[in-house]
Order: sequence, then C-alpha cells, then structure tokens
Amino acid sequence: MSAPTAAARFAALYAALTAAHEVGDYWVQQDADAVAKGKPGREGITAAARHVATYTATQAAAVLAVNRAFGLRLSWRRAAAGLALSAATHYVADRCAGQWSDDGPGAPLLVRLAHDAGHSPWLTKDPAAGSLMDQAWHKGWIALAAAVAAGGR
Repeated sequence: MSAPTAAARFAALYAALTAAHEVGDYWVQQDADAVAKGKPGREGITAAARHVATYTATQAAAVLAVNRAFGLRLSWRRAAAGLALSAATHYVADRCAGQWSDDGPGAPLLVRLAHDAGHSPWLTKDPAAGSLMDQAWHKGWIALAAAVAAGGR
C-alpha cells in the first residue's frame, strides 16, 4: 500500500479535528468551566486550562483513531505540533468568553482586534456574535493545525 499524500492526510485530519472540536467543546466541556473560563484571574485561567486539556485529549484521540484507521503514517512530532497549535489558540479565544461585546481597553486582545476590524456594531448588538466569532477563530486554527500535522514526515 502506498503512503497517503499530504493532501489526503490533511483532509482526514481536518475532518477528525473538526469533529473532535465539536465533541470537546460541547459534549466534553463541563458547564462550570464553560461559565468560568472567561472570568478574570485564577478562576478563569484554571477553568480555561482544564477545558483546553480535555478538549486537546479529545482531539488527540481523534488524530490517533484516523491515523490508525486510515494508515496515515503521521509523524508524531508534527501531530503533537498541530495539537499544540490547536490547544494554544483555543485557550486564547476561550479566555474571551462573555467579553466579546466589550470594546474597552480592558477587553482581551482578541476581542479588541475583532472590534478594531469593524465588528463592533455586530458584537454589541447580536448576543450570538461572540460565539460565532469564537467558533470561526477555532475552525480557522483547526485548519492550520491539520496542515501542520499533515505535512512531511
């Protein structure tokens, strides 16, 4: 059997990481962490870190499963790098939870960037806007994480 191409690895990994994202973000995440992860200080940091740990474990299980099921022959170093990218960027966005409508100087950097990009009217008027910005951020980074993990061995 020939080795899968980088494009085939990418497609399989993007699908697996995206599905695992949904499971990790909604089914695995504990309600207490979802409520607290955007709070300032130790409480928010701890809740976000706990969530990202279970989220990343969910994604790692998915990567392992597709690697074995489809014989992707992934480099464990590249897979770990992709998972680390997904985890780090997930943490950044989740620390913004509940703060997306805040356009003041105390808002998290990602929130300020969203407002600076012209999204203030939407973020301040639509209660769903923050969640949609959060998910768009996650899925964009998941694509890059899949590309990192799928690259050459």
